[in-house]
Order: sequence, then C-alpha cells, then structure tokens
Amino acid sequence: QGQLVESGGGLVQPGGSLRLSCEASGFIFSNYRMDWYRQAPGKTRDLVAFITPSGSVTRYADSVKDRFVISRDNAKNTVYLQMNNLKPEDTAVYYCLWVTGYVWGQGTQVTVSS
Repeated sequence: QGQLVESGGGLVQPGGSLRLSCEASGFIFSNYRMDWYRQAPGKTRDLVAFITPSGSVTRYADSVKDRFVISRDNAKNTVYLQMNNLKPEDTAVYYCLWVTGYVWGQGTQVTVSS
C-alpha cells in the first residue's frame, strides 16, 4: 500500500517560481508513471503533468506548457514539479497521484498573489 507526501507549496508573487516535491513510499516507485494534478476552489481536479517511470516521457496541460517542468529522482522515490512564471490562475491545491495504485497525496496549497 503506497503513500505520497507533497511539500513545497506556499505564497508567491506573479512571475515567481516554486518547486513542489512528492515523496513516495510503500511501492516500487521506479516502476510507475506519476502524475501531478491541481484543484482550484469550485473547480474540478485537473491533470497538470505526468512522467513515465524512467522519466523519458513527459506531458503537460496546455495551460502550463513551457512554464512547468515535471521530473523525478528514482533513487529518492520523489517526483518534482518546477513551476516558473507563476500566474494567479495557477492558484490551487496541487496533488501527486500514483496512477496504477490510485493513491493520492494530501495536497499542497499554491497561492499566486501580489
């Protein structure tokens, strides 16, 4: 049974950057695709990016393409989301997901405001 713990959220001004981390335990992390989702107040939880087990393939939502970068360190059982040029519309709770086991992290709040 897996567990995911996110960290790295916070308050940042527009144009700023944050790096989110999601540390996994309880499963063979390097074998699985990992996703980042986000949910803004009153909206659905939407896919932001995913990364394949080796990290060789990544995909992004159009709204974050060219600003966010997903990566992973299989030796540390951790997936990252580097978020650059943040906009107010990026404000949301960000979650990581182990897709195969359907295990969600607890979420980390990102607020972009001046």
